[in-house]
Amino acid sequence: MKKIVSLILALVLVLGLAGCGASNTPKEQPKDGQASAEKTPLKVTLPTWTGYGPLFLAQEKGLFKKHGVDVELSIVDGLAERKQALAGGKVDGMATAQDVQVTLAASGIPVQVVWLLDDSFGGDGVLVKKEITSAADLKGKKVAFEVGSTSHLLMLTVLKKAGLTDKDVEVVPMSAGDAGAAFVAGKVDAAVTWEPWLSKGANADGKILVSTKDLPGIIVDSISFRQEIVEKRPDDVKAFVAAMAEAMDYWKANKDESDQIMAKGLKIDLQEFTSTVPGLKFLNKEDNKQIFGTSANPGSIYQATKNDIDFYVEQKIIEKAITPESIINSKFVEGL
Repeated sequence: MKKIVSLILALVLVLGLAGCGASNTPKEQPKDGQASAEKTPLKVTLPTWTGYGPLFLAQEKGLFKKHGVDVELSIVDGLAERKQALAGGKVDGMATAQDVQVTLAASGIPVQVVWLLDDSFGGDGVLVKKEITSAADLKGKKVAFEVGSTSHLLMLTVLKKAGLTDKDVEVVPMSAGDAGAAFVAGKVDAAVTWEPWLSKGANADGKILVSTKDLPGIIVDSISFRQEIVEKRPDDVKAFVAAMAEAMDYWKANKDESDQIMAKGLKIDLQEFTSTVPGLKFLNKEDNKQIFGTSANPGSIYQATKNDIDFYVEQKIIEKAITPESIINSKFVEGL
């Protein structure tokens, strides 16, 4: 009887070891340049804006997967909703203006900026009724803009030059797109918005008082990821940046096709997309390398970010200053 029991135990032991050996057999690894089907995608949120079109180009042409990362894009126009999604870990990264990246970090959402998309060159501005001839005329008027955002920064800059602050106007809080629509509908006297609303407003008994053509470098769009994502998934972030660099080259070589892909991704009319492109200076790999600079020789994005920080501290929109170095990560661009 003991022999039978011993044989059964031995058989169980052999089978158990065989099972363990099977579980420890390495899985087939994905080939170079291919993303694993089991890999968690990088989730990136963005608002509807021409400057973020290259994200959809990289996705549609398979450039993210080519470089080894899966990416999910979601359009959320409300800044508060995007901030909440990022803070709650529902998304990993955000495409937004650089000064918004500052407010994210200052509000306790650690982010790292890894890619620069564009520099606004007339794509953003202040719409006003025709009878308003200067920023000083805005005193006491209804002005629509998104509080705590790039629009706020632009409005404060314009008002400051006239010796005014946002306390001298009647602030109507709303997103940039809604502000443009409200102006066209005649509900406000002025609006801080972007294209195509600048053109629509100018054609609807209004005019552009000032745009980023008059204030170059004040609004730069960038892509950031939560710091923990950068630290835990550096290879995915590296692949993401490489795909964005390739997307910009692809656009240059295939303009018509790329325009159609980006307009479709952003869910806007093709003509609307192409008409807003001239208001932006899109940044490719070489531009990014120059503006980011290196650890030893920082580029202009550091000073621009410092200006954003100082401005928001001065306006008490953020309580304490952070450093540009705490949110700018140039190593991925340096590695291209």
